[in-house]
Amino acid sequence: MFLNFFLALRDARVPVSLREYLMLMQAMDAGIASYRVDDFYFLARTALVKDERNLDKFDRVFGQCFKGLEVPAEDGHGIPEEWLRRLTERNLTDAEKAEIEALGGWDKLMETLRQRLAEQKERHEGGSKWIGTGGTSPFGADGYNPEGIRIGQDRNRNNRAVKVWDKREFENLDGDVEIGTRNIKLALRRLRQFAREGAVSELDLDDTIRSTARNAGWLDLKMVPERHNAVKVLLFLDVGGSMDWHVKTCAELFSAARSEFKHLEYFYFHNCPYEGVWRDATRRHADAVPLMQVLHTYDAGYKLILVGDASMSPYELMQPGGSVEHMNGETGEAWLRRLVGTYPKAIWLNPLPQRNWSGTQSITMVRRIMDDRMFPLTLEGLDDGMRRLTR
Repeated sequence: MFLNFFLALRDARVPVSLREYLMLMQAMDAGIASYRVDDFYFLARTALVKDERNLDKFDRVFGQCFKGLEVPAEDGHGIPEEWLRRLTERNLTDAEKAEIEALGGWDKLMETLRQRLAEQKERHEGGSKWIGTGGTSPFGADGYNPEGIRIGQDRNRNNRAVKVWDKREFENLDGDVEIGTRNIKLALRRLRQFAREGAVSELDLDDTIRSTARNAGWLDLKMVPERHNAVKVLLFLDVGGSMDWHVKTCAELFSAARSEFKHLEYFYFHNCPYEGVWRDATRRHADAVPLMQVLHTYDAGYKLILVGDASMSPYELMQPGGSVEHMNGETGEAWLRRLVGTYPKAIWLNPLPQRNWSGTQSITMVRRIMDDRMFPLTLEGLDDGMRRLTR
């Protein structure tokens, strides 16, 4: 059983090593988890999961491998609560099941569910219409319907649910979902390159020990400058228009970047960088910074990160005067190529789901200009982007 669990985790691409599996077996032999499923769950998660992005995958595999386990009653004589709860289930004959009609597909199911959620005010059990338990309604748990949506049930019963609505505690930490400030910081730390700068303010313990030993035991303190992340980052953020839908995610990225990088310079643009960018998006028409000034001010050692959905008219990239805000003398492609040519370490982060990229012509064009260095603004995509910048 435990070996199958280990193999299932590997199949789900959870990076579990043999050493960690053996450590779990040693902990089990020592009786750390006793006979409680919850105890074993936390022990296994602690021993086998090193990265919180894999917690959701671990939960799913754990549920698949151990869903049949039951917690034994404390005294061995009581009637399990599960048995009592299942007394509400409907036991129907084949003829009765045939009389229960399906609603007729996904669209009809979802439309009806929205109506029921709006109308229902209390709990229902054993009915044929409302969301409840032990009934023939298409919505709920522990009942029967040939086509339905399972809500709040811990396992499948009739293998006919169109969609399963179950809550997993760590699903928001999956590597494919959009990210928060804390997880962005974890991904950005792949760019760490420490150097000691500034005043001598930190104790160098190793050098102090060596120096004190050479002085026959007389204490000789050695100090060094504090270590700082020496990576230099240029952050370009698309604002306005369709990017209004992604303000929260971009704000979290900006906040995380400011806390992680001592050398961070940031500018705003709309749709595509042209001859001018802004420090303050609210004063972009009054205080524009010439892009050529940016290129001449910050050397090629900076790593360039552009953030935007790249969703615009193709004319904005390919035609002089194609910008929606001003009469640009040169094409957006020309300016974007200048940026990429000046900063060889460059990526584009796109908040749109990657599955939608191929449907927008401008995204395909920007990907080509970026030499396919466009990554989705998810935890996994950000991690891949940081790896690309460190090559």
